[in-house]
Amino acid sequence: MAAFFNDAYLGTPPWDIEKPQQEFVRIAGEIGDKVLDVGCGTGEHVMYFAENGHEVWGIDASPRAILKAKKKAKERDVKVDLLVWDALDLSSLGKKFDSITDCGLFHTFSDEDRPVFAKSLASALKNGGTYHMLCFSEKEPKEWGGPRRVSQKEIRETFSRDWKVNYIREAKFEARLDEIEGRAWLSSITKL
Repeated sequence: MAAFFNDAYLGTPPWDIEKPQQEFVRIAGEIGDKVLDVGCGTGEHVMYFAENGHEVWGIDASPRAILKAKKKAKERDVKVDLLVWDALDLSSLGKKFDSITDCGLFHTFSDEDRPVFAKSLASALKNGGTYHMLCFSEKEPKEWGGPRRVSQKEIRETFSRDWKVNYIREAKFEARLDEIEGRAWLSSITKL
């Protein structure tokens, strides 16, 4: 899977809209001071949060994505920490964050990896910290293929223990392809 995403960054993948997703702009007031963006891609959310006064780290499994993100940070003179990292091993970062943001990573995980990911998130969030996630919903038409769709039930099941689901609401996932409606879920989930 990591090789697929790394190859996607040879060009501009359909999920790289070269600006932050509006759903994250709308909830900016819910984001804590110290933020980790998992699956950060070329860093648009990382830059956005840093430019708004947050201490921000971004990780991605794609070395090409991180190189592009570092180039953006340098061009924009934005101080952020960007690392090639496995989101299933956040405990090895040795850091705790107030918020973790995820734009399109959760829906890439298999059923078996979802609880591993939830445990990984918990290891990097402070108690009372919140995970904010945008993923494609099962309401997104399947004709165009693309990533796996996720139901509210699947989100709730993944975060049923040691988490509080604050909300899961209908949202729009912006992309570069016209055939994508962008039907998504925006979730706010707090570590207990």
